[in-house]
Amino acid sequence: MSGIVVHLPQGSGGAADGEPGGDAVTLRLGPGEVARFGRGSSAAPVELRLADEAISRLAGEIRVTDDHWQLTNHSTTQSYLVENPEGAGEYLRVSPRRAGAPIPFEFARVVLPTRRGTTVSFQVFAPDHVYLDPPGTGGSWASRTVTAYSLDETATYFLVLVALCEPWLRDLSPVSVPTTPQVVERLRGHATGGRLTARAVSSHIDYLADEKLRIGVPAAAAPEAGAGTGAAERRNGKRDAVVGIALRFGIVREEHLPLLPPRAEPGARGR
Repeated sequence: MSGIVVHLPQGSGGAADGEPGGDAVTLRLGPGEVARFGRGSSAAPVELRLADEAISRLAGEIRVTDDHWQLTNHSTTQSYLVENPEGAGEYLRVSPRRAGAPIPFEFARVVLPTRRGTTVSFQVFAPDHVYLDPPGTGGSWASRTVTAYSLDETATYFLVLVALCEPWLRDLSPVSVPTTPQVVERLRGHATGGRLTARAVSSHIDYLADEKLRIGVPAAAAPEAGAGTGAAERRNGKRDAVVGIALRFGIVREEHLPLLPPRAEPGARGR
């Protein structure tokens, strides 16, 4: 890891005497270096000055290690948030007095609360994450590592999975996971997925949940008269769980969206 860039945009450092202000500050930190933030004082100098009376003189610090960066919260009462602006709402809460919390986001926003109904924040840019090269074909079978989720991106079940995840990948602020009929309609016109029926889509979802992603959805203990409702709840639970796993672990990503046929509705916005 070559280091990080910490950026405090102009006017984002809080309000001094009721007036927003403060120049933009950009810091470049290498492994082993530290940047402190807070209101600051002669006894507690800081590199990032956040001018708000609700923020401690020394509110916290950022420390860069060889392969990630850490956040320490010096406040005794306030939690800080670390948001992933490029994700789907992911964030970390760093509790008071927490030391060296590792931050996994490549682009992060550190947010501190104030008493003015607003927040104070600054940004941290880390280099792209480094991944190991794929293992070679040599070596004995016993010495190989098994992939946690092994999915074939050319298979029809993967196409169904992409259709289920599409609203989140396009940042359409979905209320719920697409239903089976909606998936059937979305894949209409696809060379292979266009022939799928609702029953076939449901079978692919079952296969993803039970075999590929190994998601345990408890059976609903319902009386005989409510059997249909219980089945619907189990089906919805499977779809929700499948989408959650696929998005959290990056199994389905934006680069998979071209697998789907072009969207019919005009003006649909992508990320």
